Amino acid sequence: MDSGPSKNPTPVAPPVINLIEELNKLPGIGPKTAQRLTYHIVRITTEEARSLTDSILAIKEQVSLCTVCLNITDRNPCSICTDVTRDRSILCAVEQPLDVLTLERTGIFKGLYHVLHGVISPMNGFGPEDLKIRELITRLQPSKPPLEGSSELEENTPAIEEVVLATNPNLEGEATAMYLQRLLTPLGVRVTRLARGLPTGGELEYADEMTIIRAFQGRQEF
Repeated sequence: MDSGPSKNPTPVAPPVINLIEELNKLPGIGPKTAQRLTYHIVRITTEEARSLTDSILAIKEQVSLCTVCLNITDRNPCSICTDVTRDRSILCAVEQPLDVLTLERTGIFKGLYHVLHGVISPMNGFGPEDLKIRELITRLQPSKPPLEGSSELEENTPAIEEVVLATNPNLEGEATAMYLQRLLTPLGVRVTRLARGLPTGGELEYADEMTIIRAFQGRQEF
């Protein structure tokens, strides 16, 4: 005997629901955007979907953190740290790997980088111990034993004379910059901050190239 249709049929296929839920976990992707992306993926060809899948897997399998600057890279040390034409006496500390990409597009900075991987934000549960500050201090003390896993390049790098604090000009970025300034100044390095060509409350990732260039040119002693 036919039991008839289910009392609560699912209007959307489970694989579609699963993908919407996974996309919704990504930063900046709300439920509506997750739905639009999902239905776009439904419409693309199998080859295009496979290419997207392969790209995501490649990120997880081939990309890691540079053991010197902690930027994301597919080689270790990264191409910036191994570039002999870079000014190795100046280091720019940024919040996230995307900030390195933003600064490199301008062509204004020719030194090295250090990625903090966050900012001090007690409201969000992030303190100084959650950032890559210990690794930064180690890079500024060449006479100290190198961290486990550090490269020969890192050990032979000349002393860094200036650290540019390029955290975002918002509350968390300013708090992080002030903390680093107090920490780094006793080490004998020049500590500078990007000039206020960057708008307060803005983010480095979204600044245009001329704004970043003016900020670098107008940097001041912290």
